[in-house]
Amino acid sequence: MDLRWDWLHPLMRVPYVPTLGPVHPDAVAPELFADVLAVAGTSRFLAHDKDLRWASAKDEHVLVADIEHSPERTLIPTLSTRGRGTVKVHHYGPDASTAELLRLAGKLAAREDAAYARAVWFTPTEPDQPSGAVTRIQLKTFRSGGDDPVDGVEDLRHLSEPVRGRFAVFAEQMAADGFAFLWRQFQADALTGPVLTVASGGRVVGAIGPMETMKDPIGQVRLLPQYFGVLPEERGHGYGRRLWRAAMHWGQSNGADYQLLSTGLGGAADALCQAEGLDALGCVHTATA
Repeated sequence: MDLRWDWLHPLMRVPYVPTLGPVHPDAVAPELFADVLAVAGTSRFLAHDKDLRWASAKDEHVLVADIEHSPERTLIPTLSTRGRGTVKVHHYGPDASTAELLRLAGKLAAREDAAYARAVWFTPTEPDQPSGAVTRIQLKTFRSGGDDPVDGVEDLRHLSEPVRGRFAVFAEQMAADGFAFLWRQFQADALTGPVLTVASGGRVVGAIGPMETMKDPIGQVRLLPQYFGVLPEERGHGYGRRLWRAAMHWGQSNGADYQLLSTGLGGAADALCQAEGLDALGCVHTATA
């Protein structure tokens, strides 16, 4: 199926592409959507897909035959085979009906034997009354000389052996934030970039990483998303801001043009990014049946 750009482009309120997630506004183009549809069902990654670093096969694809496309709205369903399976229906256009989207997602999930059905829609600004889970897409643009070095942040590989060994405890405590997975990747020597850490009292209390870059669809260098967290009992001491600024210095020093982040609306990371002057690109809403 070919998507008409003169129909879809005016409906895109946030630069977000199914199966890829947030993209730089300059990279939003008909060719990008065409590429996503072209690999549907093949398990192939696009060369600029951020998930390429974690798997050998793409586990989410567009259900091309089920796309609904008109000048008023476009619905793009996707199927993820991860876990018990998830169908998402992405709504492009104004005035999304959550109930309608969830009914469609549920119907497709039943057909595909997927356990979960979700609706995804977009608003250009923060909603007055959020519904479902809401994330804010934020853009950090790197400029020469804009991000200074930060003291007190060390590469996990360069910590003393006793402190590095205790990262396993930090990772277990922060498993919900992805650090148990990250620790396994580190132990398997599967990371190409560093994990930045801050330690106190002989233990790691916060970390951000891995620090890696990748070219985007138009050749700009993107600093890829990181796992980022500070132990709950250690928050409020500035560790998160220190880690964030050290990560941004790494990105600038390693040739990144920008980074895109998805932050939970109203959460600590959301507030940090806003305080650091990132550009808000809109909100992504997700509801689950």
